[in-house]
Amino acid sequence: MKNINLKLAAAIFCLSLSLTSCTDDLDQSDPSSAANPSVDQLYSDPAAYKQTLAKLYAGLATTGQNGPAGSPDISGIDEGASQYIRGMWLMNELTTDEAVIGWNDNTIKDFHYQTWSSSDLFINATFSRLDFQIKNCNEYLRQTSDEKLDSRGVSGELRTEIATYRAEARFLRALSYWHFLDLFGGRVGIVTENDPTTYFLPKQATAQELYDFINTELTEVEGLLKDARTNEYPRADKAAAWMLHSKLYMNAQVYIGTSHYADAMPLLTNIINSGYTLNTSYDQLFYADNDRNGAQNEIIFAVAFDGLNTKTYGGTTFLVHAPVGGSMVPAEFGINGGWGGIRTTSAFVDKFSNSSGDLRSNFHTAGQSLAIADISDFTQGYAVEKFRNIDVNGNPGSDSAGDYADTDFPMFRLADTYLMYAECALRTGQNVGQGLSYVNLVRTRAYGNASGTVGSINLQFILDERARELYFEGHRRTDLVRFGKFTGGTYVWPFKGNTPAGSPTPSFRNIFPIPANALSANPTLTQNPGY
Repeated sequence: MKNINLKLAAAIFCLSLSLTSCTDDLDQSDPSSAANPSVDQLYSDPAAYKQTLAKLYAGLATTGQNGPAGSPDISGIDEGASQYIRGMWLMNELTTDEAVIGWNDNTIKDFHYQTWSSSDLFINATFSRLDFQIKNCNEYLRQTSDEKLDSRGVSGELRTEIATYRAEARFLRALSYWHFLDLFGGRVGIVTENDPTTYFLPKQATAQELYDFINTELTEVEGLLKDARTNEYPRADKAAAWMLHSKLYMNAQVYIGTSHYADAMPLLTNIINSGYTLNTSYDQLFYADNDRNGAQNEIIFAVAFDGLNTKTYGGTTFLVHAPVGGSMVPAEFGINGGWGGIRTTSAFVDKFSNSSGDLRSNFHTAGQSLAIADISDFTQGYAVEKFRNIDVNGNPGSDSAGDYADTDFPMFRLADTYLMYAECALRTGQNVGQGLSYVNLVRTRAYGNASGTVGSINLQFILDERARELYFEGHRRTDLVRFGKFTGGTYVWPFKGNTPAGSPTPSFRNIFPIPANALSANPTLTQNPGY
């Protein structure tokens, strides 16, 4: 898939996936079978080291060993809903002003209302997915230790390459631990390759301990990864680590009560000076060929999807299909039919009320009302036309049936970097003029000319601009929490607090509960306050 073959390698990780972490492994499937080789057999082939690295990247895209249904990694929920990006998206978008969904699947509407509980299946699935991904990263690091490589006689160029692979595995592990910190307040066990592979109960970490772990890991791997824009797409490089590190620093006030905005600025500058460029077309960032249509020059780190090799009802297959319904034409999105689920709220549409000419306002309004009285009615609320399974010439993706998308998910991209720098500049009072110039680069692209440029910026403008630029990309909840507007009554939107006009919600909902299943599996864990 794409430039690195992310089709699942032999599932060696099952050999040591015992109860070593912070969740209930009874919910995590063991994909082993007699047909799978032993670890020693697998690694007798030098190519296996890269193939099993590919498994780690595939863990961000796939849901199991056999495509969209069968041998799932996470059981107890519809397999598509257990996918990494889909789970993150539900928790970071449906809980905000940017998205509602019309389905009645289990407790999904509790996200809109901010009334979720520790027994929520979707929260449990995402928690388990993060844990599963970390376990796989840990096992890869165990199997590529100096001791293991010495025992297998690995040397020379391959050994040098494996050192880079290990740095990438540590980056991917740090990414999942960051998601644990951001979503759950970091109150999980920190488990690494140095911990036992036999049953044990890891001690619950504090937010500070997990923050420090991620900070140390990223500081170390930044010097071990390949230089920015020199690794094969979509593998991580130094720029991806700088971006994740900047995200950690920018939200430090939320995570640990200490501001680190100033620490993010030199890392963001490193990225900006690494040769990334804004793609000429905003829309094409979210097309099926965004790995090669020029968008790859803006994308810093992506989760790759392929309609033939990563068949899943999560990820961008979800983000292409679920927003299509009503009078929308599925063929224009490169799919065989829409799922009639996702729309947006009037509060988000209002962000464009004074932005005539902003090409990012991709709303489908024909047959749609702006106001929502009934979330289950797809025609209530404007539909959003952002992710598409077509290329720049309008041709559909590789899956001729139109079921699965080729569109890669841009987790980090340059426009976000520009807006992050501008926010840090405002919060620190340093280089505000430079931050303004970066904002105007983003807005010039958004308008197609200089008519969108502004003469000054403030924090509210940055929050709104981040919504206009990054909507549906999984950033909104984190942004609203950082600005103190996710919970409480400072900012309300339709159905927040389970009222049509919106109402205040308690601040403990800035993070999610530790799932009841995880608490049962590990008695050393305690619940987040308020739940």
